[in-house]
Amino acid sequence: MEELKLESILLPGVSGERPVVIAGPCSAETEEQVLKTAQSLAAKGIKLFRAGIWKPRTKPGGFEGVGSIGLAWLKRVKEETGMYVATEVATRDHVFEALKAGIDLLWIGARSSANPFMMQELADALKGIDLPVLVKNPVNPDLELWIGAIQRLYGAGIRRLGVIHRGFSSYDKKIYRNLPLWHIPIELHRRYPELPIFCDPSHIGGKRELIAPLCQQAMELSFNGLIVESHCNPDEAWSDASQQITPDVLDYVLNLLVIRDSTQTTENLSELRRQIDHIDEHLLEMLARRMRISREIGIYKKEHNMPILQTPRYGEILENRAKAAIAMDLNPEFIEKIMKEIHEESVRQQMNIMTV
Repeated sequence: MEELKLESILLPGVSGERPVVIAGPCSAETEEQVLKTAQSLAAKGIKLFRAGIWKPRTKPGGFEGVGSIGLAWLKRVKEETGMYVATEVATRDHVFEALKAGIDLLWIGARSSANPFMMQELADALKGIDLPVLVKNPVNPDLELWIGAIQRLYGAGIRRLGVIHRGFSSYDKKIYRNLPLWHIPIELHRRYPELPIFCDPSHIGGKRELIAPLCQQAMELSFNGLIVESHCNPDEAWSDASQQITPDVLDYVLNLLVIRDSTQTTENLSELRRQIDHIDEHLLEMLARRMRISREIGIYKKEHNMPILQTPRYGEILENRAKAAIAMDLNPEFIEKIMKEIHEESVRQQMNIMTV
C-alpha cells in the first residue's frame, strides 16, 4: 500500500482545531443569495464558504447551476467578507475556470470519483497545483474505487488532499438519503491515517433535522471537519431544499457539538483491551470448531447424496439466533449479519468437499 506524503489542507488563518467547517448553499442561485448567505456565515465565524457553480443532476431538466457567471459572485464573497471560497469541479474546463477565478479549495463529487476516466482527466488538469482538493466517496460503497480516485490525484502531484464522506446510495432509502456506512471511512482512515476526513451530513441525511446528530457522530469518530449546506432561505432553495439549514441553525448545531479530547492517553484502557483480545481468541477458536463440524456435515451429505443447502434449517438458525440475541441484549440485526456470513463460509467449505 502506497504511503501518502501529504501537506496541510488548511488555509492561512483557518484554525486547525476540530471541526474545520466549510459551509454555504448547495447551489449558487443569484448574486444576492450568495452574498447574503456568505455575510451571515462570516458573522458566525465561518471562514470557508462553499457553493455549487456547476450542479450534476440525476435527471435532465433540473437546475444544473448558474455556471461560470457564479464564479464572479464567489470572488465578491472573498473581497467583501475575507472568507475562502470552494466549489465542485467535474470537468477539465471547470478546473481551468475555477483556478482562473481564484477559487481557494476544490472538491470532486461522488459521481466523478466513481469514474476512473473522469478522475484521470481531472488529475491531469490539476497537475502541479498548490490548492487543497477534497474527494467525495463514490456513489456506491466501493472503498478501492475511492482510494483509486485519491491515488490518481496524488500521482498528479497533488499533496494537499482530503476526503469527504457523503454516504452511499441505496435503493432502499429509509432514514437516510445516503447510507452512512461508517465502517468504510473508518477503514480508509486505518489505511491512510494522515488523510483528513470531512463529513457531509447534508447529503447523508437528506433532511435538515438529521444534520445535528450526524455532525456529532462524525466528531465521535474523530473526523477532521464538516461540509454543511447552509442557505439564507432554505425552503426556497433551487436544489436540495430539504437538507439545507440557515446560518443561525448551523451556528446552533456547531455550538452544541461535543468534541472529545483526542490527546488523552489510553493506558487506563490496557486491561479492558487485554480482555477484548482474550475474548477474540476464544471467538476464533469457536469459529474454527464450528467450521470443522460444518465440514463433517458436508462429508455426511456427500456420502448420503444430500444437497448442501437445507433452507428450513437455515431459516431456523436465523430465527433462533435472533431470539437469543434479544435475550442477551444484543442487536438482532447485527447477529443476523454475523450468522449469514458464518453460514456462507460453511456452505463454501461444504462445496469444497462436494467437488473433491
